[in-house]
Parts: sequence; structure tokens; C-alpha cells
Amino acid sequence: LIGLDRDDVNLATARERLAMFGDRARFVRANFAGVAAALAELGIDRVDGLLADLGVSSNQIADPTRGLSFDIDGPLDMRLDRRESTTAADLVNTLGEGELSDLLYFQSQERHSRKIAKRICQVRRQGRINSTVQLARLVAAAMGENPDAHRGRIHPATRTFMALRMSVNRETESLRRLLEVAPTVLGEGGRIAVISFHSVEDKVVKEDFRDRAKAGEYRLLTKKPIVAEDAERELNPRSRSAKLRVAETITGA
Repeated sequence: LIGLDRDDVNLATARERLAMFGDRARFVRANFAGVAAALAELGIDRVDGLLADLGVSSNQIADPTRGLSFDIDGPLDMRLDRRESTTAADLVNTLGEGELSDLLYFQSQERHSRKIAKRICQVRRQGRINSTVQLARLVAAAMGENPDAHRGRIHPATRTFMALRMSVNRETESLRRLLEVAPTVLGEGGRIAVISFHSVEDKVVKEDFRDRAKAGEYRLLTKKPIVAEDAERELNPRSRSAKLRVAETITGA
């Protein structure tokens, strides 16, 4: 097992949990877009399978210093790899109104993107926006919603936070790169499985798998994405948006 993660904290946790497997489990601090380089450095040419679990983990959301939660106040950071220089605060406070609107719309399909971008630009004229709760409240206000009345339903700032996080960490770009290099590191009959958590990511995976199936590279093992059953959703509400797609290589190209 070779585990890749850009977050050193999560990597350390995984290393501790899997210590019982000794040398059978190896860990690399890297973006999964760099899987080919990581494997080459380990002297591995091909693998039997790739599993990509997209997005963020619960412990990252719960850590206020990460700036990923709109319920817990913290710095507007959102970097999964602290070695990166650009934070969500940098984007919120420097991008033009049109750039912000496009970011929110194309990264998370936020239909109120123009209203939110306009409100952000109005507020930041009075001072830099650095707090997660500050951003969450102004987004709710831009949408004409009460920021304190979202209990039991989706927070109005959900898509804004997701779009900023994805942009800070270049998540869509990394996913596309992973899908591009996957056939070069999978052996014949190797499988690639991707768990996505929103429609933007799922569409990228769906189209890549479909195109490679038409080209004779992949055999689709999931015609439709596998989703959590009711019992799992009850135990783990965050699984409600998870979609799993799996494909198998035919050529090992």
C-alpha cells in the first residue's frame, strides 16, 4: 500500500494507524496528481489499483486553524498543504469582482455568485476579510438569509467555502492530472476508483472514464455511481453526497 496525502498531519495519523503492516505500507507527502513521480521514486512501475478519496476529511473541518468550517471561527486559510503560499483570504481580498464571481460559479456552481462577489468587494473596502465566520455571515447576508437559522439544513455559505477551498488547493486541476496519468501507472486489469462529493468533480470523473472506455482503455465497472444506502447515511450524514465510480484497464497502456 502506498498512501499519498498533501497534509502532513493526516499522513502521520495514517502512518501510526497502519504501523502494524510494517514495510507493506509506505507513505508519501504529495498531491495525488504527482502519483507517477512518487511511484518512480519508490522504484515502482505499475500498481494494481488506485483509490482517490477527494475533498477534505472530518478532522480537517473540525480544526479551526484550517479555516474550512463556517461554524467554527478561524483564519481564512483553507490550505491542505501548509507549504503552499496562497490562502483563501488572499483570494477573497485580492480577486476582482468578476474573477470572484467566476470562481464561485465554475468551482461550485453557486448560482448566487454575482451577489456574493459584489458583497465581498463591498465589505473588504472597509477592511480585510480574514475570518471564516465573517465570510460566512456576509455570504448569507448577500443571499438574503439569516446566518444563524441554518441548523438542520445546508448553510448558505457551503458552496462559497467549497469553491474557495478547491481553488486554493487546485483540486479540479489535480483531479484531471491524476485521471490523465492513471493509465500510465496501472497494470493491465488494474482498477481506478474515485470517490467524489459534488457534481463538479463527479462530472470530471464520469467524462474521463466514459472517454477512455470509448477509446478501449477502460472497462466501466460502475455504469452509474455507487452511493451510500440509507443506513450508512443515517450513521454518517457526510456520506450522503459521496459517489463512487470504478473502471478497469484493458490495455495497461
